[in-house]
Amino acid sequence: MRKIKIIANISLDGVIQAPGGADEDRDGNFAHGGWSMRYFDPAILDAILAAQGTRFDLLLGRRTYDIFAGYWPKAEKSPIADGLNAATKYVATRRPDSLGWGPVEDLGADIANGVRAVKSKDGPELIVWGSSTLTPVLLAQGLADEVLLLVCPVLLGRGKRLFSDSSDARELALVSTKASSTGALMNTYRQVGSLRSES
Repeated sequence: MRKIKIIANISLDGVIQAPGGADEDRDGNFAHGGWSMRYFDPAILDAILAAQGTRFDLLLGRRTYDIFAGYWPKAEKSPIADGLNAATKYVATRRPDSLGWGPVEDLGADIANGVRAVKSKDGPELIVWGSSTLTPVLLAQGLADEVLLLVCPVLLGRGKRLFSDSSDARELALVSTKASSTGALMNTYRQVGSLRSES
């Protein structure tokens, strides 16, 4: 059984939209694209490389896939770029015929069952990069094993959130935390399950 790790750049108020660039995702007239980049330092890059490992595959929502496909194949060679380009990409999409950045497979019409099938195969760990649509499904179905949040000390007010109001109540356990020189925190959690009542 393969392990699934969710990695996301996230603001203090839970926004994950367009962390990497101004024009990455302007849905809803989002005007703060690129908000996370100034918080990247060697400690954060090391944490990302350690979380991904040297060999991994990707689980991606369609928007994240399209953003990555527009950038990483042309990016300067680096351990991160090499790993992302070499990974098999498993994509939640209604347009599987338009997947050009490979190796790539679509997850099919039933995303949860598609992920279960991929997870049950032999292979490297599966990395999910901040998807506001895929992440809630993985958590609700108990499919995610770890969540690594790169928490930046900013409040964005509005934008796509990693955990929406419709997400089920879940309990996570803190595995590790580390502060970067820029004030960002790298928190790793493992999924425990449904929220337990104190009563």
